[in-house]
Amino acid sequence: MSSTQIDRLRELLEPLAGSRGMDLEEVRITPAGRRRVLQVVVDQDGGVGLDACAELSREVSALLDEDDVMGGAPYVLEVTSPGAERPLTEPRHYRRAVGRLVRLRLHEGGDVTARIVAVDDEGLDLEVPGEKGRRATARRVEFTGIAGARVEVEFSRKPARDESLKET
Repeated sequence: MSSTQIDRLRELLEPLAGSRGMDLEEVRITPAGRRRVLQVVVDQDGGVGLDACAELSREVSALLDEDDVMGGAPYVLEVTSPGAERPLTEPRHYRRAVGRLVRLRLHEGGDVTARIVAVDDEGLDLEVPGEKGRRATARRVEFTGIAGARVEVEFSRKPARDESLKET
């Protein structure tokens, strides 16, 4: 699994994902016995559904059949969307997580767990939950201050408030 092979795969697959309005997030090749697993991770605004992954998988498979980038050894192709707890590394990842609870590891030290309220080109507006009955507080964090970030899985997540359903 050379980086050259991954680079070639990215060059081949990025335009295909882009033509479907998707971002190619990751390409991984891992050994699995006598075979290899080629995992192609894609995402888009609003998320990627199972049908979209299946359609893209068929197109990727056809494209790889025409190209020798995977060589002659057998492999299994998986086209998937990012997991629920995947790291947030690009501004688009944060934009897609608006309304979600995230844990940020800051360069200045410490962790912050907060809900993303808004995202712009420079950073995030957060709502930090209050402790022991205190009110939530607003906080601004610039992308340059973030050492790492991950979405927190919420089992009892409150549904987003739909402003259009508000009574007047």
